[in-house]
Amino acid sequence: MLITLNRPKAGNSVNPDLAWGLENALNMAEADPEVFAVVLTGSGSKIFCGGMDLKYLAAHGNQGVYIGEHGLAGFIERWFSKPIICAVNGAAMGGGCEFALACDLIVAAENARFGQPEVKRGILAAGGGPIRLMRSVPKAIALELLLTGDPISAQRALEIGLVNKVVPVEELIPAALELAERITVNAPIAVKGTKELAYKSVDMDVKEAFELSGKIRDRIYKSEDSKEGPRAFAEKRAPAWKNR
Repeated sequence: MLITLNRPKAGNSVNPDLAWGLENALNMAEADPEVFAVVLTGSGSKIFCGGMDLKYLAAHGNQGVYIGEHGLAGFIERWFSKPIICAVNGAAMGGGCEFALACDLIVAAENARFGQPEVKRGILAAGGGPIRLMRSVPKAIALELLLTGDPISAQRALEIGLVNKVVPVEELIPAALELAERITVNAPIAVKGTKELAYKSVDMDVKEAFELSGKIRDRIYKSEDSKEGPRAFAEKRAPAWKNR
């Protein structure tokens, strides 16, 4: 599923309409058994997302853009079981950078920039920027980005391991979809289980992590797809996954 942030005249910035639209789209993707991965991008070719709509923020605060326990736009703090690829088509600033960080993989256009400029506006990057940057790149780099508020280029983001790939802007969506296809050719149950283990084991000690691994393994090995994979390999054919 391709989800597009669509407020191009406002830099795809976050107001209640965009927030609830993204929440609803993600709910649909999570519930649809035929959707195995999501690509998130922005409208246009210059700005992925400019973060919070500052005019709205000045007038109303963050009312209506933080949605329950899921946080900013119903996305930042939610657990989403399926892979999400962010196709960053331009500037990803503030909440826009936090949207990208909340995705599993990032493909960036050559003109993309990433930044957390909140300190320049006297506010806090409360959508996960400090939390996820400190887990994504070396501490010194994360703190430089957070405390100066200065943006970095797509190429610099690639160098520090923040993004997976940088491509010309006209190749962005095809590149993101191609990455999604490389994932969705695999068994959906195995992909979701692997993502769950990878994320949830990070802050566990080794014993707890292996206990979780065992629970997920047992769940997957009870599925039809866990039998289809070896069978297809033995029969020298492509597997026909049933997502169960």
